[in-house]
Amino acid sequence: MKYLSVVLCLALVSCSYAAWVDIDWSQVRPIEEFDHYRARLLVSQNAVSRPTSPNRRVVNGQEASPGQFPYQVALLGEFNLGIGLCGASVITQNYVLTAAHCVHSGTSSNTPIVGGVAIMGAHNRIEEEPSQQRITFTSSGIIGHPGYDLFTVRHDIAVVRLDEPIQYTDRIQPIRLPARSDTRLFAGFIGTVSGFGIYDTANPRLSDVLNYAANPVMTNADCLAQWSPELIEDQNICHSGDGGRAACNSDSGGPLTVQDNGSLLVGVVSFGSATGCDSGIPTVYMRVSYYLGWIEANSDFVADP
Repeated sequence: MKYLSVVLCLALVSCSYAAWVDIDWSQVRPIEEFDHYRARLLVSQNAVSRPTSPNRRVVNGQEASPGQFPYQVALLGEFNLGIGLCGASVITQNYVLTAAHCVHSGTSSNTPIVGGVAIMGAHNRIEEEPSQQRITFTSSGIIGHPGYDLFTVRHDIAVVRLDEPIQYTDRIQPIRLPARSDTRLFAGFIGTVSGFGIYDTANPRLSDVLNYAANPVMTNADCLAQWSPELIEDQNICHSGDGGRAACNSDSGGPLTVQDNGSLLVGVVSFGSATGCDSGIPTVYMRVSYYLGWIEANSDFVADP
């Protein structure tokens, strides 16, 4: 058996699809605890007066039903100090979509991590569920947006090519992305965020099971009332934090969807308030429609016209 530990076994790269990847969950930590992200927090705290330091977790949400979010990925990345947990979305059999800071160890897209494991079809990530597929990836499969800047949180998006194709099942399916002609901003839609991040601020630990929370998608103008103008641009989409429901630590890179003839991916979790994920401050995402052409150019995804 092969183990994901502080140092990923290089033999994982050559695993066949049928091989099961065992994971030492004691080595897995929220992505926000790693050095590259701590450096960003120090800068952001001094840069502007409004909340800028990202945290992410689904707090005050509820447990998903098994298979409710078949596009959800638990993404484990190897960093120097351990294994970071993020979210991601299945977009094709070969690629998942996530946040750039989940798969880069520095502040730009020039520093991909050495690799990791993507877990699809999980309800309880730490159990060996028959529905799960665990597929490795390496640095050669990581493509971060060339404009990614962790300090300014610009273009925080990446695609990851897996070492083996995903096999679609009733528990594992790709998420639909907006069509090229879809110019909607989705404000007023009910958005749903899902992930395995910390779910209770009073008991801050990663969730074993998949959780989700639903709140309205906001206009960027309303979002700017609670965030600095430097941080909210056309590339962003904001999700209300009403009721203390929000994404936070280790939900980074995960999906924000709306219902439009089924689930439609409109955002990738990027950052939230340092004052607490249940503070009511909106969570900020990368707007998927803004990056549609880039996603097509850097993966085998083909958008609808």
